[in-house]
Amino acid sequence: MVGEKKSTEGVKTKRRYLKPTLFGLLVLLAVGVVGTFAAREVANAAGEEKPPIKIGILHSLSGTMAISEQSIKDIMMMGIEEINAKGGVLGRKIEPIVEDPASNWDLFAEKAKKLLVQDKVPVIFGCWTSVSRKSVLPVVEKNNGLLFYPVQYEGEECSRNIIYTGASVNQQAVPAVEYFLSKEGGEKKKFYLLGTDYVYPRTTNKILRAMLLKKGIAEKDIMEEYTPFHHQDYQTIVAKIKRFCAGGKAAVINTVNGDSNVPLFKELANTGVKADECPVMSFSVAEDELRGLDTKPLVGHLAAWNYFQSVSTPENKELVKKFKAFAKKNNLPGGASRVVDDPMFWGYNGLYLWKAAVEKAGSTDVDAVLKAYPGLEVQTAAGKIVADTRNHHTAKPVYIGRILANGQFEIIWQSKGLVTPEPWSEYTYPDRQCDWSKGGKGSFDMKGGQKVFLDPSAMPIEPM
Repeated sequence: MVGEKKSTEGVKTKRRYLKPTLFGLLVLLAVGVVGTFAAREVANAAGEEKPPIKIGILHSLSGTMAISEQSIKDIMMMGIEEINAKGGVLGRKIEPIVEDPASNWDLFAEKAKKLLVQDKVPVIFGCWTSVSRKSVLPVVEKNNGLLFYPVQYEGEECSRNIIYTGASVNQQAVPAVEYFLSKEGGEKKKFYLLGTDYVYPRTTNKILRAMLLKKGIAEKDIMEEYTPFHHQDYQTIVAKIKRFCAGGKAAVINTVNGDSNVPLFKELANTGVKADECPVMSFSVAEDELRGLDTKPLVGHLAAWNYFQSVSTPENKELVKKFKAFAKKNNLPGGASRVVDDPMFWGYNGLYLWKAAVEKAGSTDVDAVLKAYPGLEVQTAAGKIVADTRNHHTAKPVYIGRILANGQFEIIWQSKGLVTPEPWSEYTYPDRQCDWSKGGKGSFDMKGGQKVFLDPSAMPIEPM
């Protein structure tokens, strides 16, 4: 018993000493917090910088897609430098964390997870191919991240966590084919649909085939063919194209991606497929890809985009001049001979759209930014763009350009004003839409006049 009493006393003694010790810790903690707050206030008063906002840049800097994606990363770095020089966003500088997924689609998902979970970035700018975007999509949705996607795509998708700054099919491919069907475009009767074998070309061509059939083009006059990524031998395919076009009134719709465009266009030039006999309309060939080609034999072939470097505004000339100077100053390959093309333009403007949404929201929080995005208007070097109020796309102009000998495009057609984005095509899903506004929950089917959401678990976004 004596022993037990001693033990109880010992516990009491420990408790008596524990109380002041715990109290002391709380006091020290409070002093520390106050001290840290006071130190931060003193630092702010002294003009010291706030911590930077880390953002993710996720573009292939190696592999088959580097020919296109490297330049988006380059112009993004220029945009970050511009914004930082003017004080940053919400008074904080931007700090880019650049990841190279090396044209490996699985690696896109891993790198996106690393940026969101480990680096804790509030936004990622990146991807080119639809397969890379679809790899990243579940990662940003699961972790409530945000991806700004700068390239045209096939639609039939509408993610709460992706801002699509590139074109939907009705903002590029559909107007391009309508041009070919028109008197101005030669009233073509035969179409050769050539693409890389993955989701964007196959889905886009599915929509275009449905459109052509509805417009009266016979099934036998629509050819469709696909090649793998990094395909280099186009001799047999171009020979088939030449035979297909021999009867006249024919055109090629090109959805080949990446460095395969170089041997494709070289073979077209070697075989003598002339633009006035069989024009090629490309959706993934722009000024940047033409830098690696002898463009003289390609004069007259076409491309459809939402921006060309030749857009004639003083602001655009200044943008091009700035990028050339940036490339030279930073010893980027090509230096002052570098060009600006459509995906670069929308990558760059995506950065400014995000900045505008963050400043409107007063926060980098993803939910707050998504509420601030609908209806935003941003003045670009080529005119105003408007964030759609229903979905996460932007209204934009459409241009068709003709390749010139100097690797630039002469704009030969443009839409009347901005074209409203439609993620779901009227030719394949006329009753399907996407709407995140007023409590909407993303993509839906119209059934008997009622919205039936494809993803009932998606969280609604109430606009600001």
